[in-house]
Amino acid sequence: MTIMSPVGSRPRGIYLLPNLLTTAALFAGFYAIVATFKGHFDIAAIAIFIAMIADNLDGRVARLTNTQSAFGAEYDSLSDMVSFGIAPAFLGFNWGLATLGNLGWFLAFLYSAATALRLARFNTQLGVADKRYFQGIPCPAAAAIVASFIWVTQDNHWATSKALISVFAVLITCCALLMVSRIRFHSFKQFDWHGRVPFVSLLALVLIFAFISLDPPDVLFVVSLLFGFSGPILTLWNLRKRRLARKHHK
Repeated sequence: MTIMSPVGSRPRGIYLLPNLLTTAALFAGFYAIVATFKGHFDIAAIAIFIAMIADNLDGRVARLTNTQSAFGAEYDSLSDMVSFGIAPAFLGFNWGLATLGNLGWFLAFLYSAATALRLARFNTQLGVADKRYFQGIPCPAAAAIVASFIWVTQDNHWATSKALISVFAVLITCCALLMVSRIRFHSFKQFDWHGRVPFVSLLALVLIFAFISLDPPDVLFVVSLLFGFSGPILTLWNLRKRRLARKHHK
């Protein structure tokens, strides 16, 4: 005899593919933490970027295969906290912030706390926020700035001088403040990734990957830093447009 499930009961189990990608992002973030304690800062930075790729893919795969779930969303947030909050903080602390004493661990904690607040705010605004923009810089982008800066220092064999550590301290503080700010950043979600594109678009994508392969740490640092500047520039530009509009109206 077949037993019918109660009306309104939730199906058991989870979707494998998107959560497998989330697990890969979590593993990469955890591996980055382990690598920082071993002094392999360049490998830790690369692991954080690998976590970004897996994190970007899990959401897209879930939408393409129609396998979104509340469990997947919560699991993704926890993975992001490890990969883009804890891992970059430990990377920055073990690389140079530890030499600043109490200020060093405070800045590392500030970055981690800002990531947690950024993720919590994002989760509570999923249904009401303008999908064209992020409020505050996304935590993967902030992690990219932190990780690529340290990757550049390792790739170019720069000594961790007091001046360099001071620059990094300012940089990680700015990333933390940008995450909890109300400054808007383009989300690029308005692009149609499912439709047909001209052949030139595919050629441009190939050229972008080729350009990154020339010098990954330097190129990724410049690109992530430009994205970090784009938010404040966009905000100032919009404020200027509003002021001009009000003057014209008057």
